[in-house]
Amino acid sequence: MRFDFYVRTKEDLARAVETFGIVPYFANSLPGFSLEEHCYPAALWSDTGECCWDWKGPVIRETNCAYGKFFEKKAAYVSREWFCDLANYRRDGYDFDARYDDGLARFDDKELFDLVDANAPILSKELRTLGGYAYTARSGQKTAGKRGFDASISRLQEMGYVVICDFVYAADKLGNRRGWGVASYTTPEKFMGGAFSDHVYDRSPEESYARLLGHLRELLPEAPEQELRRFLK
Repeated sequence: MRFDFYVRTKEDLARAVETFGIVPYFANSLPGFSLEEHCYPAALWSDTGECCWDWKGPVIRETNCAYGKFFEKKAAYVSREWFCDLANYRRDGYDFDARYDDGLARFDDKELFDLVDANAPILSKELRTLGGYAYTARSGQKTAGKRGFDASISRLQEMGYVVICDFVYAADKLGNRRGWGVASYTTPEKFMGGAFSDHVYDRSPEESYARLLGHLRELLPEAPEQELRRFLK
């Protein structure tokens, strides 16, 4: 198998996620390994019609894949099959409470994870408000509150404890969509259910890592081994 596809439609994108299992959204340290580099230009970004940016929510819902900042602090789609291994490897076999109890997680990450877990699915702006985090209002004015939301929510995604399950858009009085989609956060346990929670720890973290590395070798046979390992780190 090679990472070789071309996206023109939402169906093309969903098929790529299910076929390849790991589809980074943006160009990264592995040349050619991204949606951005395998997409018809008008489908990648458009001011006049639907494009990949609009398809994120539907593809997540239709394929039940994980979406989030999983690699190099950049967003990627990971199919349900491969996300079990990714989460197991990144979690190192720990659920979040056990990780925190062993001193392997920050207190601010614990606070935010507990908020997501207790209120999922929850929109980013609601999560900021509930947690007392500072944010930039639509007017451009910055509100008072705690700092560090973006860094903490990114770490929780990288560790495999939080995913984005949808993007929600505001609407005007006529029902027309407006503005950017707002991320809705949840845990993979809540989003994928038993398909994830019953199997995430089936293997050792080392076995999951070996499977992921082997899968990347199949997708990118010409990529240097060192670069593949760095990407997964």
